[in-house]
Amino acid sequence: MLLPVTAGVDGSAESLAATAWAAREAARRDRPLHLVHALAWHPRNQDGDSTGAARRHLARRALRQAEERARAERPGVRFTDEQLEGPATAALLKAADRSGLLVLGSRGLSGFTGFLVGSVALGVVARAACPVVLVRADEEAADEHLPAGDGGASTDTGHRDVVLAVDLGEACDEVVEFAFEAARLRNARLRAVHAWHTAGPVGLGTGDIGLVRESRQGEEWLGVLKAALQVWRDKYPDVEVLETVVEDRPSSALVRAATGAGLLVVGHRVAERPVGPRTGPVTHAAIHHVGCPVAVVPHA
Repeated sequence: MLLPVTAGVDGSAESLAATAWAAREAARRDRPLHLVHALAWHPRNQDGDSTGAARRHLARRALRQAEERARAERPGVRFTDEQLEGPATAALLKAADRSGLLVLGSRGLSGFTGFLVGSVALGVVARAACPVVLVRADEEAADEHLPAGDGGASTDTGHRDVVLAVDLGEACDEVVEFAFEAARLRNARLRAVHAWHTAGPVGLGTGDIGLVRESRQGEEWLGVLKAALQVWRDKYPDVEVLETVVEDRPSSALVRAATGAGLLVVGHRVAERPVGPRTGPVTHAAIHHVGCPVAVVPHA
C-alpha cells in the first residue's frame, strides 16, 4: 500500500497553499492525497452540543475548500479526507504515522524576527515520524519554476534548485535520499551545501581538517562532501549535483543558499529531551527564515 501525501487543513490561506503544494507532490510521486482536519486545531472551551455541531460544520467546509483547491491544482489526483478529534498537534502526529509525507502551512515572512511558524507546526516538525514540508501562504506553482525569458512567472520553465543542507558530522541517508529523490522527480539540480568554520584548538571535527592550513580547509571540506555524496550520485545518475562549501555559521549559510530555491531539505534528529522534542538551530533557522518550502526529514 502506497502511503499518501497528507495535508493539514484548517481553512486558512496557509493550509490552502499547503494543499495545492501537496496535490502537486502527490501527482509527482503518484501517491494519493489525504486531507486531514483536526477538530481542535484552535482549542476552545468545553464544547456543548451546538458548539460541537458548529465545529464539525466548519471542519467540513474547510475540507471542501481544500478539495476544490486540490482538484483545481491537479484534477487527476486521487484524494480522501478525514476529521480527527483531539489537540491539533496530536492529531497531525497521528496522521503523520500513516503518511509518506505531511504538508503544513505556515505564516509568511515579515520584517520582524521571531516565531513565524505556529506552535502546532513546530510541535509536529519536532516529533513527526515522516518528513514534514512547511509551505508559506503565498506559495504558488510558478514559484517552483525558474522565471520565463521576460522575467515573469511561469510553470513551463524548468524547476528551481533543490537545496540540501549537509552536516558532514552526521550525513544521514534518509535526508540525502529525500533530497535526491525530490530533485529527480522535478528534473531539478540538487545543490548540496555544507558550512564550515576554522577550528579551534579542540573539536577539530570530521577528518581533523582543522589541522590543514586555513587557506586549504575549504578545498578539503569540498573533497569530503563530494566523497560523501558519490554513492548517491551513482544511485541517481540523472540528477545534476552541485556541491558547495562555505565558511560561515550553518544557519546563516543555509538561509542564503535557499534564496531562489524551489525546496530546501534539512534533517532533524528525533530524540526525547528532558524538556521535550525540539528542533536544532539549523532547522529552526530554516523553518523560520527561509522563503521557499522547507522539508524537514527525521532521522535517528
